[in-house]
Amino acid sequence: MPFIEQTSRRKLLLGGVALGAAAVAGALGGRFLARSQAPRVILGDGASGPLGMAWIPGGTFLMGSEHRLAQENERPAHPVRVDGFWMDTTHVTNDQFARFVRETGYVTTAERKPDWETIRVQLPPGVPRPPDEVLVPGAMVFTGTSAPVRLDDYSRWWSYVPGAQWRHPQGPGSTIQGKGEHPVVQVSHEDALAYARWVGKRLPTEAEWEFAARGGLEQATYAWGDEPMGAGGALLANYWDVKQRPFPVVKPGAGGAEGTLPAGTFPANGYGLYDMTGNAWQWVADWYRADYFAGQAQRASDPIDNPQGPDDCYDPADPGVPVDAPKKVIRGGSFLCNEDYCLSYRPSARRGCDPHSPMSHLGFRLISAA
Repeated sequence: MPFIEQTSRRKLLLGGVALGAAAVAGALGGRFLARSQAPRVILGDGASGPLGMAWIPGGTFLMGSEHRLAQENERPAHPVRVDGFWMDTTHVTNDQFARFVRETGYVTTAERKPDWETIRVQLPPGVPRPPDEVLVPGAMVFTGTSAPVRLDDYSRWWSYVPGAQWRHPQGPGSTIQGKGEHPVVQVSHEDALAYARWVGKRLPTEAEWEFAARGGLEQATYAWGDEPMGAGGALLANYWDVKQRPFPVVKPGAGGAEGTLPAGTFPANGYGLYDMTGNAWQWVADWYRADYFAGQAQRASDPIDNPQGPDDCYDPADPGVPVDAPKKVIRGGSFLCNEDYCLSYRPSARRGCDPHSPMSHLGFRLISAA
């Protein structure tokens, strides 16, 4: 495997299944939004609120999951309160990001020569610096397989592709032409912050993101409720349907995964937000600690007000990467998540990712203060 693929440490992101934790809500005094309480959808019109954003009223909720299949990093459910805010109704799209680049001349992480110092901290101590000719611009791309494989080695379906970037998400031969309304992907955390500064918004905290993703449904499994599908078996988010083909097998001639869909393809959640789960993972503001929820729960006799995340990072589940390597939280899952390997198209699912690591299934959306 080429050095850059070995060292970039971009992982396909795993999750678990979360169902309800109504008993926990009851034990905490019933202070949380009832599932039967339908929130009022308030969309900005450019005058009474920012255009393209929905009002998230804030409140107290149970963050995380207590279900037996939830991953340890989602446990335990604990009470959190967030203030109200406006949130983009969709991911930032290719058209929106293109305007930012045209007006500012911004060059994304994937378009620059990789910086050895940002790679080095994701590696075991003592790994030597590679030759300059190996450090070429590019990004991690899901390439899939031609036949079923064991799901114990992500490098079988992920590759570092020179020339991959937001305009060419699968590599130089790919394009976003005709996909202006799709989520922009192949953007690093740094790229998301640069766009946020330009547009005058910010990334949500992890708590703000989960509150918004739940859409008023306390501890529901999915952003739309507890059932994985709609009437007649209809999909309610863009994820990999293993009933149609096994993961990670790509269709012959398709050139890779099906990929993202236009924003708004599926119904919005209770707050009027589209694709809070599925389609593309979303960067949030917080540093990632796998044990963060456990630490929060120890001080959660009362709801924790507007948590901002930990001050450092901890991830013991990433072999070959130092446990304290810098990682930012990503949320929501993507078009690659599936019931056989990644069930992260759920509001409680969370992972950590190298903030300098663009990937072909990772984008973002932003929020604005009241």
